[in-house]
Amino acid sequence: MNTAAKLSAYGAALALVAVGAWVAGTAVGPFPAEAGVHGGEDAAHGDVHGGTVAEAANHQPGGLASAAGGYTLTPAGTTLTPGATTKFTFRITGPDGAPVTAYDVEHEKRMHFIVVRRDTSGYRHLHPDLGADGTWSVPITVADAGSYRAFADFTPAGGPAQTLGVDLVAPGLFQPVEHAESRVADIGGYRVRLDGDLVPSRSSRLTATVTKDGRDVTDLQPYLGAYGHLVALRGGDLGYLHVHPDGEPGDGRTSAGPAVPFFAEVPSAGTYRLFLDFRHDGAVRTAEFTVTTGEGDRR
Repeated sequence: MNTAAKLSAYGAALALVAVGAWVAGTAVGPFPAEAGVHGGEDAAHGDVHGGTVAEAANHQPGGLASAAGGYTLTPAGTTLTPGATTKFTFRITGPDGAPVTAYDVEHEKRMHFIVVRRDTSGYRHLHPDLGADGTWSVPITVADAGSYRAFADFTPAGGPAQTLGVDLVAPGLFQPVEHAESRVADIGGYRVRLDGDLVPSRSSRLTATVTKDGRDVTDLQPYLGAYGHLVALRGGDLGYLHVHPDGEPGDGRTSAGPAVPFFAEVPSAGTYRLFLDFRHDGAVRTAEFTVTTGEGDRR
């Protein structure tokens, strides 16, 4: 096949990706007509760091569907523009079909919004703004074309925590990225090492150790109420697992580095991509890891 034919076939495949993402977006439909609001007062930050926030081993991880538990993630559009900023808006509707307008504060925010390309590159952790009518808005900038997955991580006021997901598309040619096993991340003079093994269906201890220019960092700054904020995505379907450190700033026992311990429970064997956000010298940085599970549940 000559070069022109190859490019033509490749472009057709990308067009199919774009159409698939458009269909996924339109399946959830436009914003429903106003039918009232979900009442309740905003609650204070009351979660406890320690242990896992992942679902039980027999349950699917979050973010695999745009509707769950009576709640639905409804975006106004599903197209992003590579290299530009898109104002992305969406609503969460509740069991009564009305937009939810009251949310509990979890980890210092009412909404955690994760955007990542389906090859797990281009990770973004964002915090949208909520309008009085229940519309969330957030600027999203993606550098490259491709198919993306967005996760809305939230807790309706007085209700259970939810993670809903939706596919987005940034049209254009792109080359998927493959990730080899990696336990060390280097970010602008910082090195973060991840120790410990993920064992399916079992609480697993992971420890992230932060150094800068070869020296231990012992003055990490709190970010979202912790010294580290960890998101894990299961390879293949991008099942979403939200894990937090063992301990929190000011509890009298948790140090500000260099080690930040976590407990995670993954539901199945496989490869997971882990993203650790940490703050130091006033800036938030993200360390990325690729971890394959151990053999604990296969015996």
